[in-house]
Amino acid sequence: MPFATGVLSRIRANIPAENAYNSLSSASMDISLRQLRLSTGKRINSAADDVAGYITSKALAARNGSLKSAAKTVGDAKNVTNISMDAYENINDLVTLIKEQAATASSGAMGTDEKVALAKAAFRMAQQIQTVVDSTVFGGRQLLDGTYSSNFFIGTNNASSLITLAVDMTFNNSDMNVESRNFNVNSLNTSSFAGITNLNLTSLDSVSATDLGIFAESVIGTTLFSLANALNNVNKAAAYLGGISNRLDSQDNLLSIQITNYNAAISRLEDADVAKEQLSLIKSQFLQQSSLTSLAQANQNPNGFLQLIRG
Repeated sequence: MPFATGVLSRIRANIPAENAYNSLSSASMDISLRQLRLSTGKRINSAADDVAGYITSKALAARNGSLKSAAKTVGDAKNVTNISMDAYENINDLVTLIKEQAATASSGAMGTDEKVALAKAAFRMAQQIQTVVDSTVFGGRQLLDGTYSSNFFIGTNNASSLITLAVDMTFNNSDMNVESRNFNVNSLNTSSFAGITNLNLTSLDSVSATDLGIFAESVIGTTLFSLANALNNVNKAAAYLGGISNRLDSQDNLLSIQITNYNAAISRLEDADVAKEQLSLIKSQFLQQSSLTSLAQANQNPNGFLQLIRG
């Protein structure tokens, strides 16, 4: 803390000039600091500016980065579930058409040729189901062939441990609520379609005038019952994905809010208050100018004592 002194007649010291110089140096340093903060927009430009605030802001920024990564992963998981749900909706429509054709074939008014034609048309729908399965792909992996299973990182806890969500489309996933635990919609590659044992859609192509097969009057009731259960199982699988999608929507909303709040917290710690810094800059610039004037005046004070020597 500088002190004013009225003792000016000293040979080896000019205390008022030193005080003015120290004030000038302090004002210049403060101007430099304010200009740095205004140019960068940050109150904390190095750890020296605020040791505790620096540590806190960097920790918050690191966690915020994890949250942003989790938000991207949630988006990927939503893509998987939405693509799969849309495919199951398509399969639902196709199975419904097959069931309608089987129901039509059960009518006593239908002749053999008509039943064969209905079976062939139903088989084309079965082929289309297989096309849907084969073309439902994400990240180079089949989603509906009964092999897909992935864990998605959707957040972190306070210890930075990963919080994951599983999307399991494997044929034995009990969460799909299929009693046989053998859900598979590969319509042309299995004898157990959509979790219904012995429901083989390829047999539709075997229906002929001499052998009506699963469209025969003796078994058409079983065929209709099996198709109804298969349709129900497809809907269960879609419902499983719907539940995951709802959770992902909630998590996406949560992450968006958390990222915004973390950005606000980091800003409060790191960012400069432009109005406040501008006021401080103007104050320091005024002090700089007054210190320069005072230094110039203090340097002129010894001239008065030279008159004593000139005497």
